[in-house]
Amino acid sequence: MAAFSIDPALRALIDQHQPAASSAGSFYPLNGLTGLSGKVVSGQQRWLARRIPQQPIPFISRRREWHLLRRLTASGLAPHALAINQRWLLLEWLPGETLSPAAFLARQPELLALLTRLHHQPLSGYRLRLLPLLQHYWQQCRQRNPRWLRRLRQLTRQGEPAPLRLGLLHMDIHPGNLLAHPDGLRLIDWEYAADGDIALELAAIIGGNALNAAQHTALLADYARANRLEVSVLAQQVRRWQPWLHLLMASWYQLRWEQSGDPALHQLAIAAWRQI
Repeated sequence: MAAFSIDPALRALIDQHQPAASSAGSFYPLNGLTGLSGKVVSGQQRWLARRIPQQPIPFISRRREWHLLRRLTASGLAPHALAINQRWLLLEWLPGETLSPAAFLARQPELLALLTRLHHQPLSGYRLRLLPLLQHYWQQCRQRNPRWLRRLRQLTRQGEPAPLRLGLLHMDIHPGNLLAHPDGLRLIDWEYAADGDIALELAAIIGGNALNAAQHTALLADYARANRLEVSVLAQQVRRWQPWLHLLMASWYQLRWEQSGDPALHQLAIAAWRQI
């Protein structure tokens, strides 16, 4: 893993949070589609630093992330938010390894318990609305196609599904964002978290992790049982959200490819548009 010197604005934030920290240190960029996070090593100290994007990415707000994580300090669900300035958000570094795809499937009971705890947290006050978000992507992208416009108009006419049950959502749950912490699973990468329909989160987990029919059915049945919901009603609500998520994913890849020029994002965008 390549190491870099610590950005002066990040160094100032570390000094503000912990004035006695060593002035020497290194920044190690972490893998991720946004490419905005890194591990900071300074003496014996370890932190996670998340850069505030210079190119706006719709709905990402480090200030929202900061306030939301501060509310979750006692929850045991997420890393603690330590400090923020105009360039960086500083979080605690959690020990542990992210899950492999096989471990993600094997630890479904723990994931279910984590989801239930998450969705019963107090609402954050930040409501996720997909229609304005989709419209924002359409406005920001340069390369747009008729298929995109047709689907966006269709969803605009339909309107967003009325929530089955509002809860605090993470909205990016996959093996790479689940940490096997010594005290149990933890969720990392909270930049898309907000209040929304719990069925939207479940639809995102199913679609984002390519769960097969049996895994999909088992997840919904177990979630419904744990949360006293009618499984058929929950499954129907998940289906309502799926076309919204397909368009959201394709739009996200399209914008990030245009912003970064990353060929991998271009291929992901092409694959996502095929599903529209």
